[in-house]
Amino acid sequence: MLDLTPALPLYLGALFAGITRGWLRAVVMLAAPIVGAAGLLGLESGFSVTTDLMGYTLTPVRVDALSLWFGYLFHLAALIAVVYALHVKDPLQDSAALAYAGSAAGAVFAGDLLTLFVYWELLALTSAVLIFARRSERALHAGIRYLVMQIASGVLLLAGALLFAGSGGGLAFGPIGLDAPGGWLIFLAFGIKSAFPLLHNWLTDAYPEATPSGTVFLSAFTTKVAIYALARGFAGTELLVYIGALMTCFPIFYAVIENDLRRVLAYSLINQLGFMVVGIGIGTQLALSGAVAHAFTDVIFKGLLMMSMGAVLYVTGESRGSELGGLYKKMPRTTVLCIVGAASISAFPLFSGFVSKSMVMSAVLQEGYQGVWLVLLFASAGVFHHAGIKIPFFAFFAHDSRFVATAHEPPANMLIAMSVAALLCMAIGSFPQVFYALLPFAVSYTPYDVTHVLAQMQLLAFSALAFTWLRLSGIYPAELKSVNLDAEWVYRRLLPEAARRFLQSAAPLDRRLRRQGQALMRRGVRALARHHGSHGVLARTWPTGSMVLWVASLLGLSLVLYYM
Repeated sequence: MLDLTPALPLYLGALFAGITRGWLRAVVMLAAPIVGAAGLLGLESGFSVTTDLMGYTLTPVRVDALSLWFGYLFHLAALIAVVYALHVKDPLQDSAALAYAGSAAGAVFAGDLLTLFVYWELLALTSAVLIFARRSERALHAGIRYLVMQIASGVLLLAGALLFAGSGGGLAFGPIGLDAPGGWLIFLAFGIKSAFPLLHNWLTDAYPEATPSGTVFLSAFTTKVAIYALARGFAGTELLVYIGALMTCFPIFYAVIENDLRRVLAYSLINQLGFMVVGIGIGTQLALSGAVAHAFTDVIFKGLLMMSMGAVLYVTGESRGSELGGLYKKMPRTTVLCIVGAASISAFPLFSGFVSKSMVMSAVLQEGYQGVWLVLLFASAGVFHHAGIKIPFFAFFAHDSRFVATAHEPPANMLIAMSVAALLCMAIGSFPQVFYALLPFAVSYTPYDVTHVLAQMQLLAFSALAFTWLRLSGIYPAELKSVNLDAEWVYRRLLPEAARRFLQSAAPLDRRLRRQGQALMRRGVRALARHHGSHGVLARTWPTGSMVLWVASLLGLSLVLYYM
């Protein structure tokens, strides 16, 4: 059955989730990722399915160590997210969530660019439903903007694939590089889904507007498929080192001043993606192992943080830090689980983030990128500020909010899903060699040496003291009911406003051209009449033809200006 696609169990689950109800739908939702993961056990590295289309060889299924790694990760993430969402009872959302997970699984087993494009677009369509399912005006507008960016990414991927194939490179999805025909278009397509700087606002705009369970699915799949694609097609591309370093830094400043805690986590997601992009850009075995290992741990600990904030939103209907606080009194289990996620993303020793992020940091130093290492060190301190401290502090402590009197723990399925993720965070951090043995690239690395542990503990201690001092001195930004302007302001406000003003300033020119065109048309008609009367219809047509050409050109320019 999996010869067609390893995503088939998830797609079938999506189909039956849409037509079943009650406990039967819950069984279908749980069975789909379990059956899919069991099917992966029967796939061996090197297995592939090929077919021919219009003279090109397509590989709908290609199995190797890298695709299996992400395949298992996506089925695990789907199972945890499904458990978290069992209380939802929304057929549309449940069906879209499984189809979304299936599209991610299909994408990482795609062996050619055309098949990848199909799953790439299915990712966009199915994930958008999880934003629209919030059924609010903000979610509607955010979902539309999200869909536009995702479809644009697909168009770039298709155009790049056609150029790449047309140059004789074929459609096989392997190392591409920026020098290949169409390489830049494919690179930008992957960059949009990876949330490259200036291309990232679809993530921070849409993820916080999705449903509480929808955000958990969103944080796991789209960006990690893009990380997989970069690792497959552009490993060792040095430009990625600097793009990734920038990605680790700029979200920190937005996350520190952001009031919506789910949007803080969205910025934090970009920050963590930056570490993966740096590792892919370096391209050594240690760096690539660190990148894919961090992709795995990020899905778990970022999912845990998204689940904890989703639980708060579910219970209180609020996710703004200025309106929350004191919830540890009524939600102690959720508080502890959130702190585990915060410790993991902050790379505390004995938690998962430490054993994956330190691999990337070590690879950066080994390859002589000292400046980039300092940037990543700063970014690591920033992560502890906005995700390790800010999220649990403002949600569960800070001050007693109006929700303390009525708050309670979320449904049992939510707590179970969060507990599973928390156990994985601690197990991976405590037994890293077991985790490393499963990586798709062979690597020999020891995270728990004196240098690594002491350096990380000193960094965390300094960050905690800095936060405390800034908070007590009143310098740390307060949680304000405000809207922070990001790069999206350029294409959502600045460019439309500039176009409007240009059209207003062009209106007089448009009217002048129209009058001149009409005058030329009248003169041309009179000239044609005189010419016809004295020389006959077929004689000397050059003046009339020239006049018609000028009139047509002016009218065409007028139409262009009008419709702009």
